Amino acid sequence: MQYDNTNKGIIGKNNKKETDTHPDITGSINVEGKDYWINGWKKERNDGSGSFYSLSVKEKVQRQEPMGYSKPDLSNEPDLEDDEILF
Repeated sequence: MQYDNTNKGIIGKNNKKETDTHPDITGSINVEGKDYWINGWKKERNDGSGSFYSLSVKEKVQRQEPMGYSKPDLSNEPDLEDDEILF
């Protein structure tokens, strides 16, 4: 059975945060079949009554290879077993 992730997401603490501009929480979400990155920054209310998260969402897109670059064709590479060594 395939898991349906439509209109669902996940978010958690950003363990790679290095500066104040980096998000405090990061994750991904699917909305109506489209995948998005989601980031959040913890903010304090101006009146001192607590905190909230400011969010941003960015559509996930496949990375394009730089112009003039092509992936090597590995279809003719030998299929080696773990114990085989080529010299």
